[in-house]
Amino acid sequence: MKKILFFKIILINIFSIANSAESGGMPQLNPEFWFSQIFWLTISFGILFLILSKFILPKIRNNLENRKSQIIENIEISDRQKKDSENKLQQYEKIISETKAKANNIFNSSKEKVKSDLDKKRLNFDEEINKNIENIEKEIVELKNSSLPKINSIAVETSTEIIKKLLGEDINKSNITAIVDEEIKLGKAKS
Repeated sequence: MKKILFFKIILINIFSIANSAESGGMPQLNPEFWFSQIFWLTISFGILFLILSKFILPKIRNNLENRKSQIIENIEISDRQKKDSENKLQQYEKIISETKAKANNIFNSSKEKVKSDLDKKRLNFDEEINKNIENIEKEIVELKNSSLPKINSIAVETSTEIIKKLLGEDINKSNITAIVDEEIKLGKAKS
């Protein structure tokens, strides 16, 4: 509905302009001047077409071609840079993996070295402890061997003194020595 109303308003305006042109209003709408207007319109549009086609459109075409070639060149450059960056990224990842491998090797070799050093020190410590144990055992055997006669003589003297106090008489030390020796032999046999 709005469109029909709009077209009615336009047609009414056109007819009112045509009526006013005949009555001396607008000379452009007078049919006797239309031939000259068409002539000059054709000449001015022809000149405008020549100017556009010879001067302006080639510049626009050149600009469009320059832009197109620049865009293509930029795309090629970006593709090359992308390939370069991918290569650099691969090299970087390769360097990182090699560095990690080297670090692991260094860590493992250091770990093995520390372990071997600890094993050597432990073995040396064990040897020292074994030597000390052997020396102490020798000293104990020597003390035992050297203390046995002293213990026998102390046992004989103590037994003699005890019997002397109990019985009130002196007993032969050789008898007591024989009894103590016999008890020592029995104690060794049991152990």
